[in-house]
Amino acid sequence: MEKRSNPNGKTVKLLNFLTTQVNEPQLKVNSKQNTTRKLALAAVLTALSVVLGSLSVPIGVVKVAPSQHMINALAGVLLGPWYAVVMAIMTATIRVGLGVGTIYAYPGSIFGGLIVGLVYRYVKKTDYATLTEPLGTVVIGATLSALVVSPLIGGSVTVYFFWVAFAASCIPGAILGLVILKLLRKAGFDKYVI
Repeated sequence: MEKRSNPNGKTVKLLNFLTTQVNEPQLKVNSKQNTTRKLALAAVLTALSVVLGSLSVPIGVVKVAPSQHMINALAGVLLGPWYAVVMAIMTATIRVGLGVGTIYAYPGSIFGGLIVGLVYRYVKKTDYATLTEPLGTVVIGATLSALVVSPLIGGSVTVYFFWVAFAASCIPGAILGLVILKLLRKAGFDKYVI
């Protein structure tokens, strides 16, 4: 290891230590440490999703929140499908409880993260899996919202309305998720967290 020195000729051991620690990620992480890191990241992403989700645009009976889909896409890739599903349920519950979300937050968020995580894990490990978020949100979530949730609460909104409203939310969210994931990977963030 090369020692660096300041202009006075004194060695700066602390700088060497910090540089070594930052440039060399831990290669051996036991499963308990990995679970702790995943839980911590899931908690941070859930909190971020709740805060950003309050910045939504009402369209009819739904509230469009692209940030929710951005977080779903990130969680699906970084944490996997099951963490993404649990995070979506927790976020929807908190948002509905705080009055900043609707009952449609459940079907509108759960399936996007699930599909991203499954595609990333079992089909192709690529960051572009984030772009599959609309498949889960629009095809599954919007359809369930129109055919199951809406009639249960006395609504009469068509499936086409939900497809358009959910697409308006999840397509920009999935693209934002991809951009942020690329930036996180470029910064080396994923090596230290997961």
